[in-house]
Amino acid sequence: MTRPTEIIVVPHTHWDREWYEPFQRFRLRLVALLDEVFERMARDDRQRFTLDGQLAAVDDYLEVRPERREQVIALVRAGRLAVGPWQILLDEFLCSGENIVRNLERGLARSGDLGGAMPVGYLPDMFGHIAQMPQLLARAGLAHACVFRGVPQQVRTHAFAWQAPDGTSVRTEYLPGGYGNAAGLMDDAALVTRRATDLAARLTGWRPDGGASPILAMYGTDHAAPAPNAPDLLAAADVDGVRLRLGTLAEYFATQPSTVDGLPVVRGELRSHARANILPGVISVRAHLKQAMGRAERRVERYAEPLAALWHDPSVQRFLDMAWTRLIDASCHDSVTGCGCDETAEQVAARLAEADQLGRAVCDLVGARLCAAVPRDGYLIFNPSPTPRTALVQLDVEAPADGVALAGPDGREVPAQVLDRARTLLADEVVPAGGLPAVLTRVHGRELYGQEVRRWSVSAADATLTFELARHGDAAFDVEDVRLALADAGQPDRWRVRIVAASRLTVAALVEVPALGHAAVRPVTGAAGGPAGPAPVATAGDRSLDNQLLRVDVAEDGTLRLSTPDGIVVDGVGRLVDGGDVGDSYNYAPPAVDELVDKPRAVRVVPRHRGPLVAVLDVVREYRWPVAADVDAGARSVDREAIVVTTRVELRAGEPYVRLRVEFDNRCDDHRLRLHLPLPAPASASFAEGQFAVVERGLTEEGGGGEVPLPTFPASGFVAAGGPAGSLAVLLNQPTEYELTDSGRELAVTVLRSIGMLSRNVHALRDEPAGPQLPIPQAQCRGQRSVELAVLPFRGDWHTAGVTEATERYRHELLAFPGTAEESVAPPVPLTGLAVTGAGVVLTSVRERNGRIEMRMVAETPDATTALLGAGRPVRGACRADLLGQPGDRLTVDADGLVRLPLRAWEIATVQLDLA
Repeated sequence: MTRPTEIIVVPHTHWDREWYEPFQRFRLRLVALLDEVFERMARDDRQRFTLDGQLAAVDDYLEVRPERREQVIALVRAGRLAVGPWQILLDEFLCSGENIVRNLERGLARSGDLGGAMPVGYLPDMFGHIAQMPQLLARAGLAHACVFRGVPQQVRTHAFAWQAPDGTSVRTEYLPGGYGNAAGLMDDAALVTRRATDLAARLTGWRPDGGASPILAMYGTDHAAPAPNAPDLLAAADVDGVRLRLGTLAEYFATQPSTVDGLPVVRGELRSHARANILPGVISVRAHLKQAMGRAERRVERYAEPLAALWHDPSVQRFLDMAWTRLIDASCHDSVTGCGCDETAEQVAARLAEADQLGRAVCDLVGARLCAAVPRDGYLIFNPSPTPRTALVQLDVEAPADGVALAGPDGREVPAQVLDRARTLLADEVVPAGGLPAVLTRVHGRELYGQEVRRWSVSAADATLTFELARHGDAAFDVEDVRLALADAGQPDRWRVRIVAASRLTVAALVEVPALGHAAVRPVTGAAGGPAGPAPVATAGDRSLDNQLLRVDVAEDGTLRLSTPDGIVVDGVGRLVDGGDVGDSYNYAPPAVDELVDKPRAVRVVPRHRGPLVAVLDVVREYRWPVAADVDAGARSVDREAIVVTTRVELRAGEPYVRLRVEFDNRCDDHRLRLHLPLPAPASASFAEGQFAVVERGLTEEGGGGEVPLPTFPASGFVAAGGPAGSLAVLLNQPTEYELTDSGRELAVTVLRSIGMLSRNVHALRDEPAGPQLPIPQAQCRGQRSVELAVLPFRGDWHTAGVTEATERYRHELLAFPGTAEESVAPPVPLTGLAVTGAGVVLTSVRERNGRIEMRMVAETPDATTALLGAGRPVRGACRADLLGQPGDRLTVDADGLVRLPLRAWEIATVQLDLA
């Protein structure tokens, strides 16, 4: 074998921002490490350092050591310190595609502030890689990727062409042995030559040219600094014919071609277990973090940013920036994954809650501005989708107790259904006369019990004080008038105090709203309750639901039969299977002798709403689950806990899918609960929507890298499977784990993994520890737990059967804002914000950028398509942009103000519009 001529040794640290210790404790270690590294670099110009491809480590350090900023900039500009391009090293499957874009965008911008980013998509420790990463990197101007986990067995060389679904390829460097393949090189000065010789032999085998071009050796590991005398140790090493030199990762890639000509091609996602663990159990551990991530991302991406861009002004941008900071931080590969200590999980949950709160604050701010033109007895309804929708929204309205009708600005009635009636008698008490002043202190201005005083009366005849409340009261009210009236009424010893609210109803209304626009509705005075005119109908019997698109029947065991007008019938949907889990936060593992519990001891069905717009049943099942598992004994406990699982089954008018909410109080440890859905026909593959793509996966996964390759996979938007006789799609609103079981006959969706160890030193399905063996009792996820999803039966292929369109509607409910104008004001007419249509075109982002409206979309279809873009305001100009927002080719705007954008299959496109 030809010896390499040069090995570029890259000193680096892999920095887990938070993991088995919380963030601030890890930061203390980071500051000490970088202090030492930067002091060495100041003394010795030969020193080089690569700071893990993420700006978060630099920002965390400079927040403590701001006086080092100029030194950092000088080192970056000199090419001795490599930073970026990421803001943080994320988990690619547990955040949205848009989150990945903003992470890269922010990391490149921050790196630019410090002197420039390392021009490499460095992905050293992610637990697998998404299919569209090559396209994202290329559209951000990065010609190289560098990976470790997930690389398939077919890769036999250090470089390959990684190809995204749209055909975009990037040259990708594989790190044989990982990001620490030269970690021990300089641990012992006397052994450097021997270890360097072994390293050269080992790495040369991955070079088709035998090492004629430089070889990359990654000298570093987790949270560790290089040897202080590394330059001298390398200079003293005597490896026959081989030059050893320190360099940054950027310096190594400067020696490599940026083209993919002649390289072996690997297409799509990298989730093989062949060469390294990909630790798939992180998809389902601490499921509440995944739910919080999905909720906060949707709030910011699909509600707050579009509302601010289309209907407000840039003054709220700082709130959005803060929300994105928290979302990006939470996406870290040891954060949202849930594979850290309990303190880390608590911090991640707090960040996600703040991101959601910031998004809600922006929505409220924009909504308040828009609702200044809406009468205060009405609502403004916002549609987050880029196409017009007629959908249900829940409203709280003042109306007669027997029903209500709503109407739009044109007076046309909107179908409505009463869901609930609020209490009207809020207080009825007898107080001594001396207690009346204390009663009046409950009134603050016009507010009483969260509402406003509309009318009041004092009756001396029966010594009764009555307050009548409403959401909006009498502007002339003054509590001092009440005091005077009480004084004039004489001095009865005791007074009856009644506080009565106006009749308020919670209603479901079927409202038509323009694309990314809004429409207003208000109660119609004197109208009869119930839907007006022809409308889709959902009805409920004691054990069945039907809306003419889908029928749902509850079987005796609590599972569901789904049947469609075109003949698809599926029995057993919603079977719950609880089994033991003696794994850890990285990998599931069943006990050696597992016990599966899938039959309830008792079942009852409770009708909640019978239609005509929404029909709901609660299926209540009682189980007896083992309280825990014994790892050493390899079995589940003989002790049992009674667990009641309530599945809310909801069918709405006009929706071809049934909504399910599974809820229970988890009082057991060491178990996995899955929701099983038999398929209409056996499937040989599943199709899962994730980050800008729908990925096809088989029934097995490639193994060989130290863990059993269980075919449990992630999905974020939907997962679909079936055959010619019919298919099921499960619509999701957060990253979720699924598996095709029983040879493709059933789809199993993980509801909960309850485990108690960060990592286990001895694991039945993994050869080596994935981290320290530390207890994490909060990962048992005790307490109230729930998951929401929808089930859609369909025929044909997922991309022609409307699955992506159904997912868009399911994930993005209409948003209602209460009006604040006088009731005499006429409601505003419906207005369109922005419309995007086209077969398979999925909108992922709308925001304001440098005075333009920037939108991002992806062609989630295996066929080329055309996106048609238009806006409620005249379009003055349009252009394509790269992933970082740099304007590119101009686009033609036709006479109708529409832009036609041809898209390749799976192409991600960013477009900027100039609106009047």
